[in-house]
Amino acid sequence: MRNEHMIDHLVVIGVGLIGGSVARALRRAGHVGRVTGVGRQRANLDRARELGIIDDWTHDVGVAVRDADMVLVAVPMGAYEAVFRAMAPSLADDVPVTDAGSTKQYAMREAARWLPHAGRFIPAHPIAGTEQSGAEASFAELFEDRWCILTPAADADAQALASVQAMWAATGSRVICMDAASHDDLLAAVSHLPHLAAFALVNAVRKSGKGDPFRFAAGGFRDFTRIASSSPQMWRDIVLSNRDAVLDKLDALQQELSAMKQAIAAGDGEAIAQAFQQAKSARDRWLQEHGGKL
Repeated sequence: MRNEHMIDHLVVIGVGLIGGSVARALRRAGHVGRVTGVGRQRANLDRARELGIIDDWTHDVGVAVRDADMVLVAVPMGAYEAVFRAMAPSLADDVPVTDAGSTKQYAMREAARWLPHAGRFIPAHPIAGTEQSGAEASFAELFEDRWCILTPAADADAQALASVQAMWAATGSRVICMDAASHDDLLAAVSHLPHLAAFALVNAVRKSGKGDPFRFAAGGFRDFTRIASSSPQMWRDIVLSNRDAVLDKLDALQQELSAMKQAIAAGDGEAIAQAFQQAKSARDRWLQEHGGKL
């Protein structure tokens, strides 16, 4: 029996790690027929077609979405305005649109500005990824047993919401809904702040002394800074599109670092040990209760 939510024609705008992995996962699940890729780099699009991720491609967003049944926007946050504006004149009234961006209030504002039927835009954030990029980095298992947070507006179209929920579920994601403001505050703490800390730590070490300060860096440094290999342009867009929440979390981190600096300067071993123990206990509890997942 045919799945009522199966997608006959999916348009993926941005065939990178996330967009490519969604297409792969949906193909594996038998949840999609034709997949059209949209992007700027011909080499990446050609490679995506060679790998069977997409069936065809175009550089033109408007052309791609004319006969789409579902549109996935998987581009950096800074490109949302241009993408929404380009698709608006060609998008059929009943086509659901979803995305994979890290900040949802910004995405919803841009959709409301440009899309003629913003109620059919169902924002999504799959909590999955690697520091790699491009179609070749994509894989069908990326979303398995990972959260995908949807932040539908209060007046979201019910049919569009059901179709988008079904699509993300077909990738293997555990789909939940929350309001956009709560999402942005949560992700600023557990995703955006760690990336900023990793970038800052690498730069602090880079500037710390003569010679090659990374020569003797080992596993702890590698593990902590892995995400500093992520796309600088993508993360620039993320932190700027979630500016208020990110600044709030940076203030909290700076307060912790200041308190630690004062304790070290004062030789207060008890305060240092207490701070370390509180952090260890919180992380151990997270691992025990959630297996290290959001």
